[in-house]
Amino acid sequence: QVQLVESGGGLVQPGGSLRLSCAASGRTASAYFMGWFRQAPGKEREFVAAINCISESTYYATSVKGRFTISRDNAKNTVYLQMNSLKPEDMAVYYCAARNSAYTGLPIIPGLYTYWGQGTQVTVSS
Repeated sequence: QVQLVESGGGLVQPGGSLRLSCAASGRTASAYFMGWFRQAPGKEREFVAAINCISESTYYATSVKGRFTISRDNAKNTVYLQMNSLKPEDMAVYYCAARNSAYTGLPIIPGLYTYWGQGTQVTVSS
């Protein structure tokens, strides 16, 4: 089992920045992918970013590439999502997710992930 707890959400003006954190506990040593997804009201959950915990390769949705950065601190069992140049369309509940088994395709589908956090709200508004 892996437990995930997100933090760092809040209200930010357009153009501002936030850093989300995802603290993992439990069987974190077996994590293969860690990902961030988001869900806006009335919309499906969508992929934001992911990191391969073995190769450290990173993946980004086209809509956030160049603005968001995923990273992790193994010592703290924490994954981060640095979000810069935030736009109103980035407003959503952001979820951290973990997949423990190997996967050779793109880690962009929510169904690939076994463990999920409770989510943290990001509001972008002036």
